[in-house]
Amino acid sequence: MTQPAAPDKPPRRIFGFHPNVFFLGVVSFLTDVSSEMIFTLIPLFMANVLGAKTTLIGFVGGLSESTDAIFRIVSGRISDRLGKRKFLATLGYGLSTVVKPLMYVANVWGWGGVAGVRFGDRIGKGLRSSSRDALLADSMLPYERGKGFGFHRAMDTSGAVLGLLLAALIVFLMQRNVTTLELPTFKMMVIVGSIPAVLAVIVLVALVREKKRESVAATTAGGAQAIPLKKPFDLRFKLFLAVIAIFTLGNSSDFFLILRAQDSSAPLLQVVLMLVALNLVYALVSIPVGVLSDKIGRRRVIAAGWFIYAAVYLGFALATHVWQIWTLFIAYGLYYGIVEGVARAFVADLVPAERRGTAYGLYQGIIGLTLLPASLIGGWLWDRYNPAATFYFGAALAFIAMVGIVLLVRERAHD
Repeated sequence: MTQPAAPDKPPRRIFGFHPNVFFLGVVSFLTDVSSEMIFTLIPLFMANVLGAKTTLIGFVGGLSESTDAIFRIVSGRISDRLGKRKFLATLGYGLSTVVKPLMYVANVWGWGGVAGVRFGDRIGKGLRSSSRDALLADSMLPYERGKGFGFHRAMDTSGAVLGLLLAALIVFLMQRNVTTLELPTFKMMVIVGSIPAVLAVIVLVALVREKKRESVAATTAGGAQAIPLKKPFDLRFKLFLAVIAIFTLGNSSDFFLILRAQDSSAPLLQVVLMLVALNLVYALVSIPVGVLSDKIGRRRVIAAGWFIYAAVYLGFALATHVWQIWTLFIAYGLYYGIVEGVARAFVADLVPAERRGTAYGLYQGIIGLTLLPASLIGGWLWDRYNPAATFYFGAALAFIAMVGIVLLVRERAHD
């Protein structure tokens, strides 16, 4: 008599997390060490080294995010059809790793060179993000998604903290109290920042495992291809996307926060340390807030985060002293820690498992596509009126989005 096959043994957990969740956190940690060193100070590089205007800086920031968005939409759908999340994630991380060192010579090409490198890096991020988030969701139980995505965001942001600390060390050693970014300092950041990007790809390839999934094009018994009917997306998910678009239209590139800090006459070292403080708060808040959202629901947590965002942007519009800018950067990290991981978990709650790649592509795609007009509007308001106008606009739309998610979007029971 044939014995029934034994069920698959669940993988041993690492610090309470599925191995994929843990190692994808490590990948994001290393990638953010690299990205923060190389790309965070691009607005100062363009303004101080290349002499670019604020509107052009906003255009480069928005264009790169919109490029990212287009590829997130496409890659998410492909990952659902192929059932192969890891392949696209590896391709995306690999492409970003290849183009990052080119920032070393970006000053030779001018702002077009900066835009080109960012374009390549954002294609890589677009290819990897939706499939990576779907792989994360596939590796978690429904009642632990807030905790799992919170851990991933915490690891990602801890990498940002380390990357910015390394950038601050380079600034301290090479420039001290100079207020503007100098080319040799930036080039040193590119050299050091390229190393962890390579390590991230090695960890992904060697340690992340993907369970076998059937592609959407399932093979019938007769060998023919039959595409099963797909469940339509829930109205709640569509309303959530609409509210996200409203919020993001006022959420112009964080490039403007960095320019605002420099505009307050803060030394460059302090600007970098402000970013360290932002990301440190983000990392510390992400896991406990994710756990909280597992208990009380995602919607009210996201609404609270958007309220903080509106208050912070109003503060950036009114701030006149460096200490106020410090306080606002810390509060902005609180907003990030509350919203980023919880919003990703909310997407997984609202859509069927077999369509998560597509859903994350749409979610992240709408954010990225809306960032281009948001950044153009932000740059135009800055140049046409004053820096405060950019932040008043963002605060107003954040408040509207907060009201929208409370009144229009409802929770869905865990599957």
